Amino acid sequence: MWQEGTIGIPVKKTVEKEYIAVHYTIKVFDEPSEFGINQGRISKLELKQDGEIVANYDRGWDIYPTTQEAELTLRILLNRHN
Repeated sequence: MWQEGTIGIPVKKTVEKEYIAVHYTIKVFDEPSEFGINQGRISKLELKQDGEIVANYDRGWDIYPTTQEAELTLRILLNRHN
């Protein structure tokens, strides 16, 4: 099943609460797969930050996470879906 959404990653540099938006599109299966991230349920993933792709997985890594926000978003999604 395809899912998409946006996760707000807090910016720690400011006093006011600000967030960096990371948009995700993922394909999640019911069961873990050898093709999934860490052999889990997510077999396809695209993360975008400010309109640019910051991570892409399509049964293998095409683009590893390139920002700290992308890394954190990936961890959140793996925790939710694996």
